[in-house]
Amino acid sequence: MQTALLRDLDLTRPDEIERVAQGMRQTLIEVEGEARGTAMYTLDWLRDRVRWHLDPAQTQARVVLALGARGEVLAHTIFRVEGPAEARFGLISTTYVWPAHRRAGLAARLLQCAEDWFLAQGLARCCTWTSSTNKPLIALYHRHGYVQTDQGPNDLTGTLMIQLSKPLLSTEALKS
Repeated sequence: MQTALLRDLDLTRPDEIERVAQGMRQTLIEVEGEARGTAMYTLDWLRDRVRWHLDPAQTQARVVLALGARGEVLAHTIFRVEGPAEARFGLISTTYVWPAHRRAGLAARLLQCAEDWFLAQGLARCCTWTSSTNKPLIALYHRHGYVQTDQGPNDLTGTLMIQLSKPLLSTEALKS
């Protein structure tokens, strides 16, 4: 397991916002291919999306970075609360580990960070959506107790997307 510090993105650091936006772009490229992945969203839109997640007027969310020994961003995840008050759930919006740092446990640590935060928010379940071809991410989530609960085409590309979900609270905990 790679040693890394997990901390929230610092909105006053344009380099951190840029690195997360670039990671979001790389995710799209890996899933959709170079041409489609770069055409889906501009980098300006992706930077704005990072900022949107940290605007309390818009959403209740976190952007968490995994930092290396020299403070470099090795990975990130974005997660937020979704749904109406009576049916809130946690959504892991994106996770990206830069290729040189993969297979070192960073994605698992980021996933655990999101789950811990969702539990602290009192959420009973969480989920993520990913391409049906994203085998490494699907395998990671399966190892952590997630199961496929839905599927459908991506609105922009038509790519088959699957939802992976996990209950966070037992039915006994929900009753109390």
